[in-house]
Amino acid sequence: MCLHQPPCPPADAPDHDSARLVAFHPEQGWSLLCNGVVIFADTGELLPDGRVIPAPRSCPDQAG
Repeated sequence: MCLHQPPCPPADAPDHDSARLVAFHPEQGWSLLCNGVVIFADTGELLPDGRVIPAPRSCPDQAG
């Protein structure tokens, strides 16, 4: 998918979210990277093969 040099990291690489931005839609809460990864405003991700990387969730404070 990536046609520029140097090429972006592939979707299965650990640094896949460093790929170039192709489409940015903040009003809808998502962005498309050159390697086909969709990144959502909540930091979740959708990989081109359909796998989902959920947004990290913090645990509520258990003190009390």
